[in-house]
Amino acid sequence: MANEGPIYSTKEIQKRVDSYISQFKEGYFSPLSLMARLTEEVGEMAREVNHYYGEKPKKLSEQENTVEEELGDILFVLSCFANSLDIDLSEAFERSISKIETRDKDRWTRKDRQ
Repeated sequence: MANEGPIYSTKEIQKRVDSYISQFKEGYFSPLSLMARLTEEVGEMAREVNHYYGEKPKKLSEQENTVEEELGDILFVLSCFANSLDIDLSEAFERSISKIETRDKDRWTRKDRQ
């Protein structure tokens, strides 16, 4: 994990996205449009993962993107989605990780168990 450049909390990410979006009369897209954009970005990330780690080489005519760039695009759209629905990503993550930590606590083999 690269540790160069700024480090943002989810609140800071959401605030920066909102500052950007609020410059425009159109504002946030509808939830359905944002879902389509999120799906598109996840597809682009899948394509990059397939190029780097799978069996499908990139065409010479295709632009060089990275998985990191695609994750950033997904984070932007996800932040737009959350902001448009007035959802705090930190709170959503807390609920999710708490559920996962409880539900899956004995699902995987722990490193400290031989």
